[in-house]
Amino acid sequence: MMLHRQAISSRMTRMLPSFVRSMATTETPLDASKVKIIKTNTPSKAQPNDQLVFGKTMTDHMLTIEWNRGKGWATPEIKPYAPLSLDPSCCVFHYGFELFEGLKAYRTSDDKISMFRPDMNMKRMNKSAARICLPTFESEELIHLIGKLIQEDKHLVPEGTGYSLYVRPTLIGTTNTLGVSVPDKALLFVICSPVGPYYKTGFKAVRLEATDYATRAWPGGVGDKKLGANYAPCILPQLQAAERGYQQNLWLFGPEKYITEVGTMNVFFAFQNKETGKKELVTAPLDGTILEGVTRDSVLALARENLDPNEWEVNERYFSINEVADRAAKGELLEAFGSGTAAVVSPIKEIGWKGKDISVPLLPGEQSGPLTKQLASWIADIQYGRNKHDNWSQIVAELK
Repeated sequence: MMLHRQAISSRMTRMLPSFVRSMATTETPLDASKVKIIKTNTPSKAQPNDQLVFGKTMTDHMLTIEWNRGKGWATPEIKPYAPLSLDPSCCVFHYGFELFEGLKAYRTSDDKISMFRPDMNMKRMNKSAARICLPTFESEELIHLIGKLIQEDKHLVPEGTGYSLYVRPTLIGTTNTLGVSVPDKALLFVICSPVGPYYKTGFKAVRLEATDYATRAWPGGVGDKKLGANYAPCILPQLQAAERGYQQNLWLFGPEKYITEVGTMNVFFAFQNKETGKKELVTAPLDGTILEGVTRDSVLALARENLDPNEWEVNERYFSINEVADRAAKGELLEAFGSGTAAVVSPIKEIGWKGKDISVPLLPGEQSGPLTKQLASWIADIQYGRNKHDNWSQIVAELK
């Protein structure tokens, strides 16, 4: 199973670049220097933090860039937020030519606005585009354009830990035809939303249902791409889990019941070998079925840099719900949490499996384990400018 999954993923990766080059050529590259800015005549005021509902409020402006095969990328436009006008036969509606990204910008402690690791999102967005035959673009150019968009609405970026500007770049095929073919037109647009914590309850541990009656992704599929088609099919299992008192699904795969992801997030578990005392932080490997999460990568990097290697191992490997259940029974399960852009780090307290709940330890009187809490703090300190880490933060606006 492991070798088969990895072989399919590797083969797909080798095939995609030449295939896409043969199907799509962009003569005019994306160029941020040519951006046209049309300012709104009715700028809005920032909402109080306690009134922000995740993804419900949008900023005053949006970025749009059209693409045409043979001509390439048109002039980027930053303009007042407004509905899109699309023909009913547009291929995005019928055949799912759609992908998106999610990243955040933060108001830092020294009155600047910074984006967190946007290069990672652009790299993943281009991989998603290549997979479904939509045009790729120059990553740095789109980062610059998003920075200019944020500058226009910098006064709407909320202040305070847990609050940020959620940025949603989206790319859709816009060819008007009911025939199934490679799109010759596309639209890249970016909208932004001032947000607070993803969950209304804030940093609070959740209950999961280990799910083997539905599958999020499979070998040779697109589970490692951020396509809208990956998300809608997951809503019904989530509703079914909610009927049984669980907030999210813990996705399993194959007869081995390997743990892959949780809800729309990557997932981590911490174990301790009772005999040796050695601790292990583990997450599923990137085998083509796992989304290459930016927060996942950040957690792995910070854990490897900061945890004592004499005490901890940090591994990307296959592990099953049966291993989790067995180790919990032996007192070797220490912690579990999800990681993603929206919620950043989301602690887990229980996992429903075979009619029983596996209990995940939490700190007394708190909603997470010590490592989960520490990792969340490390990431937040970088995002809000309290600590520096390589080139993870890119300043896009000054508030003073």
